[in-house]
Amino acid sequence: MTEGAGMNAFESTVDSFGPGAPPSARTVLVGTDGSDTAMRAVSAAFGLARRQGARLVVTFVAHHSALTALSPAVASVFEHEAAARLHAELSAQVRSFAEELDVPVTFVKTFGDPYTVLRDSADRCRADVVVVGASQQAGHRFAGSVATRLIRSGHWPVLVVP
Repeated sequence: MTEGAGMNAFESTVDSFGPGAPPSARTVLVGTDGSDTAMRAVSAAFGLARRQGARLVVTFVAHHSALTALSPAVASVFEHEAAARLHAELSAQVRSFAEELDVPVTFVKTFGDPYTVLRDSADRCRADVVVVGASQQAGHRFAGSVATRLIRSGHWPVLVVP
């Protein structure tokens, strides 16, 4: 099922894959941006959901890069195409994993600040655990990574996958 599917890469969509989730199922939320660590987090979250008989919510957060400030028109076209391509690839992978592992999955594509989107999504779906990949950016040691900020919020257990 797809809700709000459109041609805009920064338009939110929700897809469901795999079997239906039992009403009492626990919920594992994982955030991904397509990076290596995020994809390892997705794999870990699939394993966790499968072992616990939980439903999995995979959240892909598209966001503008620093290039947007330099050349908004050019960066917007490039980012739109890149986000649409990445969303299509991730959706196909998530669908394949859901069917192969028999895990009920909700795949959400949304736009915004990764921390804010993941925090709000975890609260909305009443996540029992949040899984994210460790940041590979050196500056996050000072400014704080998405994982660190989620842990500090203290709403749910957070599993950080290296």
